[in-house]
Amino acid sequence: MTPSLARSELLSLLRSGSGPADRVRELIVQLERDQPANLEQEAGLLRGVWQLGWSSSSQPYLAVAPWLENLQLLDPDRGRGMNLLRPAGPLAPLAAIAVQAAIAVEGPQRVRVTFERGGWLGPRVGERRLQLLRGVRQGFPAWLDITVLDQELRVCRGNAGTLFALLRRQDLSLESWMD
Repeated sequence: MTPSLARSELLSLLRSGSGPADRVRELIVQLERDQPANLEQEAGLLRGVWQLGWSSSSQPYLAVAPWLENLQLLDPDRGRGMNLLRPAGPLAPLAAIAVQAAIAVEGPQRVRVTFERGGWLGPRVGERRLQLLRGVRQGFPAWLDITVLDQELRVCRGNAGTLFALLRRQDLSLESWMD
């Protein structure tokens, strides 16, 4: 299968929210081999809002579900990142659980992650967002290896061995969440 066909099939499976895990993993491995990311040339593609489309993790907060938006916001130029869990649909702007982090690109595929604050993010009231965030103690080094990256698709492997496939959310703005 050509890389473009593998990419098309993977995007289709991720968008539909279905597909056997073995097939998703097979397509990811092929793309990692045929189209490896190179952050030394493509780091600008990281910037944006990404939604989890598939994860190898069994952790409930890393599950893909139609009632939940599991988002990752990345702004490598400012060294900022955020993981965001919020309900899908009309309640999405009202509340989210967030973990804010400092990020840094280190080499052709690695992004170092240092978690800083976590808690609740509420809606915007005027110029400010309601929030209740506390400092986070990170007792271990965290990183993501970005193995596939383009305008629509990002595949990464985390320091805990989890494999992730994310889709870019063009309809969401980084600026609306990251002050």
